[in-house]
Amino acid sequence: MTTNSRLRAFVEVAETGSVRAAAQRLFVTESAVSAAITTLAREVGVPLMERNGRGVRLTGAGALYAGYARTILGLHEQATEAARDYGRPDKGMVRLAAVTTAGEHVLPGLLASFRDQHPRIQLRLEVAPRDQIWPMLTHHETDVVVAGRPPDGFRGRIRAITPNTLVVVGTRALADNFGPDRATWLLREAGSGTRATCLAILAELDVEPRQLTLGSHGAVVAGAVAGLGVTLVSREAVERHLESGELVEIPIPRTPMERPWHAVTHPEAPASTELLVRHLLDVGGWRATARV
Repeated sequence: MTTNSRLRAFVEVAETGSVRAAAQRLFVTESAVSAAITTLAREVGVPLMERNGRGVRLTGAGALYAGYARTILGLHEQATEAARDYGRPDKGMVRLAAVTTAGEHVLPGLLASFRDQHPRIQLRLEVAPRDQIWPMLTHHETDVVVAGRPPDGFRGRIRAITPNTLVVVGTRALADNFGPDRATWLLREAGSGTRATCLAILAELDVEPRQLTLGSHGAVVAGAVAGLGVTLVSREAVERHLESGELVEIPIPRTPMERPWHAVTHPEAPASTELLVRHLLDVGGWRATARV
């Protein structure tokens, strides 16, 4: 295996905690993954992993090395694409990462219109919780992140913003008898920014109502429509349900809440990424920002 292949095998084992799972992801044998890790540790000169029951875990040195490995792989892919597309930004690739709501409701239409204008640019979108997508930009595994406000101290360039309004919704029956302390609150998965915001609102209201965590944005909305409980959600994401009357907005303190979407790139973005940013501004109606 090449050095890049060894690094990829190491990162996959670090993420999954299993040689078998890494081999399945990479479509190689377990012995190939084990050999790659052994060779890499020999080159580095210190143990990077150790046995942990039936799986493996990173050593302290391995945890440090894993962050560098992800960045090396991300930069290598970015450098390869930049070289291939030098002088041909209309034939490049744009790697995007977005939180679930943005990935499902904000970006599809914009990416479709962008592809119509630039059919030879490859697009790749990964949708994940916010605590996963920001490290992807740090490690150069993506070119653009679309999410809420970046974490404090994050190193990136905010290129454009667009409104996003969070509201509490539920069925009419639940709204007619609503009390924040009596309702069942449907929460997003751990790591979701909307979940954290909802919990902060409940804490500020000093109530401890029933809570039900569902595994995705779609599940939360479906649960609300079914009358399972109320939830905090982007108004745009449930616009169809509000128009049909399946859901209604329920006023509570601090809502509606403005939590604009941010499009964030590296300080120096590839030319194809610049084309996408320009599309957000010219076609998508996003607002430019010079904030770094």
